[in-house]
Amino acid sequence: MMEKQNKIVGGLTFIALVALVAAYFAPIWWVSLTAPNYPPDAFPDGIRIHFHFDGVYNGCKAAGKGTRMAGEIIQKDLAAEDERYNPITDAAKNVDKGAEGLDCVHEMNTINHYVGMFPIATGAPVEKPLAKFFFGFFAVMMAAFALPRKKPRLIVLTAGFAAVAAWMIVDQFVLGHLESHVQDYMRESGTFFKDMDRIQQWGDNVRQVSQLVIFGLLAVMGVVIAGTAKIRPFQLLLALVPALLPVFFVITYAGWLWFFGHNMHPWGAFTVKPFMPTVFGEGKVAQFSTFSYPYWGYGLLVIIFASLMLALLIRRKQLREGLAE
Repeated sequence: MMEKQNKIVGGLTFIALVALVAAYFAPIWWVSLTAPNYPPDAFPDGIRIHFHFDGVYNGCKAAGKGTRMAGEIIQKDLAAEDERYNPITDAAKNVDKGAEGLDCVHEMNTINHYVGMFPIATGAPVEKPLAKFFFGFFAVMMAAFALPRKKPRLIVLTAGFAAVAAWMIVDQFVLGHLESHVQDYMRESGTFFKDMDRIQQWGDNVRQVSQLVIFGLLAVMGVVIAGTAKIRPFQLLLALVPALLPVFFVITYAGWLWFFGHNMHPWGAFTVKPFMPTVFGEGKVAQFSTFSYPYWGYGLLVIIFASLMLALLIRRKQLREGLAE
């Protein structure tokens, strides 16, 4: 009976691991704006963007649904020209480029600029570049949880965390990706906002918070290893924490929507009062209808949650019966 339960726990955890890897590359949420001025034949899904854990990408069908076209850096410096931008005329220019030139991340940024919002890429400047390391952290925890015996579990945790830590330090500091990300963030902010002193301060904040998160994650790794070694029920957290990924995403997503809606700037062609953008469902902003819904990647997060919670319940039963190490 014990052996069968361990196999079930291992199988469920493996399913969650596969879903975790796939979820990192999948579109988790989508947002679309529609207006009478955006014809359905040119914009069949409106101005649509897809949220991934590592960034925001184009979601317009005309450009190839889900295609990662321009990344997160707007190719056109909107602030370089001495004029206010009209999202309607800019949309027409974009359509004229043909299907391959239609990039709804750029288009959404143009609309946001029109009402005084930050560029999309400036959101979650710490979370996005560090997401891959948190996924590695979660993957190690899940792999260790699948093991029924304490000693192999600690070996996997120690070796796995050491690998993730080395990867993170080399990537962010040795290869300089943290600094290059800060410079990209400042450059992106500068396309809409020309107060260089303030932009420099924002860049310093991103750098400092990123460093704090990196070293904080290293400390958490040590706590997880120590807790697993000394407290038997602590192993349940190895499954519970990554199982809550769908909750973590929605909280972070909603928090950044609030930030964008409550930090408007006077550069907009018309004024919009601070507001909470729609997290789930349909809404209305000026002449635009907004749509915000989970995409298929969020289904993968639900699979992770369901698989790990079932495995956790089985392991918890084993602990109660004194059958688990």
